Amino acid sequence: MCDLCNLQSLDVTWCDSLKELPNAIGKLIKLRHLWIYGSGVAFIPKGIERITCLRTLDVFTMCGGENESKAANLRELKNLNHIGGSLKIWNLRGGVEDASDAAEAQLKNKKRLRCLLLAFDYSRQNGILIEALRPPSDLENLTIYRYGGLHLPNWMMTLTRLQELKLGYCANLEVLPPLGRLPNLEGLVLRSLKVRRLDAGFLGIEKDENASINEGEIARVTAFPKLKELEIWYLEEVEEWDGIGTRVGEEDANTTSIISIMPQLRDLIIENCPLLRALPDYVLAAPLQELDISRCPILTNRYGEEEMGEDWQKISHIPNICFDDYGRKTELFN
Repeated sequence: MCDLCNLQSLDVTWCDSLKELPNAIGKLIKLRHLWIYGSGVAFIPKGIERITCLRTLDVFTMCGGENESKAANLRELKNLNHIGGSLKIWNLRGGVEDASDAAEAQLKNKKRLRCLLLAFDYSRQNGILIEALRPPSDLENLTIYRYGGLHLPNWMMTLTRLQELKLGYCANLEVLPPLGRLPNLEGLVLRSLKVRRLDAGFLGIEKDENASINEGEIARVTAFPKLKELEIWYLEEVEEWDGIGTRVGEEDANTTSIISIMPQLRDLIIENCPLLRALPDYVLAAPLQELDISRCPILTNRYGEEEMGEDWQKISHIPNICFDDYGRKTELFN
């Protein structure tokens, strides 16, 4: 196969019995597109760095064990600056050496990349590694999966064109960054995090001590200005989802704050958040078209019509409402 010197596309998707690509794949210097998602291919062979014309590389799997000597590492992505579309990097491991390889990969230079999935191994050292995996600023879709670090990367809030963000199975993640400040975010999925509270910090509207507001001015603050779909799954430790409370300017009689939160939210799914007590006022005031609550007994008792919930009237205007004690099974990170 590696003698096919003019080969431009190689597609082995869903070839689940195929375990390896040819070791001499680096000879295919005219290859433009390589698709391997869903196959049994366990690693990318060394030499892929020579295929500098590559436009599509849908999966890059980090490899250890017996195949490590044959497998490419992240630094071999350095010169593949034409790859675009979607890239999934699987089996990322923590450690200083891996972080060095990740920095060499220079993902930030892949300007055509639009969708990125980073799948880790639950290590607390993932925090060192993820900082080195800074993507291009034009990224539109980001998934972080099985991340073991305590904090999300500093570069996340620079992704001003991000439209969809999924955070899943981040077992040590207790505090979320001010995601409400991402101006173009339309879809957000939070699944199986250690977060205990969704507060003003998450919204990005906490008081800024350095903010300069002149007397008589109106401070306009919008959190999640374009968010349309919000999914919250298995946040089993969350009890409080804070409302607005005291915000910028409210402590000063000479200034006024106008705060808008999730003004375009249409679909809300909450599943298996057994301790969550209530929905915040700004969610109840959003133009919701669909509300799906599953395996959240406190919310069901509070808002459910059949349970004669005390706050049923607060959600009764929503066209599509579903309470389900059994929940749903979905694959969010494919």
